[in-house]
Amino acid sequence: MTAAVRPRFPLVLTVLALVMLGVLLMLGVWQVQRMQWKEGLIAGAEAAADKPPLPLVEALRVENPEFRRVILTCRGLAAAPFVELQSIENSDAGVRLISACAVDGAPTLLVDRGFVAAEASARPPVNAADTMPVVITGVLRRAPAPSALTPPPAEGRFYGRDADAMARVLKIEGPVSPFTVFATTSSNPDLQALKPSAPPAAFSNNHLGYALTWFGLAAALIVFYGALLRRRMTRKDTEF
Repeated sequence: MTAAVRPRFPLVLTVLALVMLGVLLMLGVWQVQRMQWKEGLIAGAEAAADKPPLPLVEALRVENPEFRRVILTCRGLAAAPFVELQSIENSDAGVRLISACAVDGAPTLLVDRGFVAAEASARPPVNAADTMPVVITGVLRRAPAPSALTPPPAEGRFYGRDADAMARVLKIEGPVSPFTVFATTSSNPDLQALKPSAPPAAFSNNHLGYALTWFGLAAALIVFYGALLRRRMTRKDTEF
């Protein structure tokens, strides 16, 4: 004689499935939030780029001055000491020249004077005694901190925008602004090798795709768990 055994509800499996589902949904929601944040950054950068340039000191008083176009006067910039930052522009290897600019009523700023291709040996003159004012326009950007994998600077050449280390090499006294001015007009018009430019914002916004991936995995988990539960609960077990 046989007796039917009622299948037991898979409690442990259900708890694990719920935990995994919660994690997947949380990751999907987080990616949606990241997408909205990134869209705000892109909109802010585009709006700032469309505004007329401000004097630097006025721009720094703005709540969020990043990406604002500015006008500033730097004494001796054409002959200022500089450090070189290893860089690539339009697939060409080279360096960007970084100098300091003392600003009345604000911390010293680093000025990215532009890109020099690797094959160009010419550099601007350096004369610390030169105090001739140079007026440039540029774009304010926060300097991204170098990663842990960034090589340390060597012989005045940097491989990441380490503002504090650059300030030490340039012998800057006092505080240094968290912003860098990327020159869009040349501090040395006679030096054709120096190409002033502000790099694009380069915001990648792939978060919608990431969110759909996490939500898709959550949906697949629900379907898989439902099929597994149905099979288990309808299984005909017998005992003698």
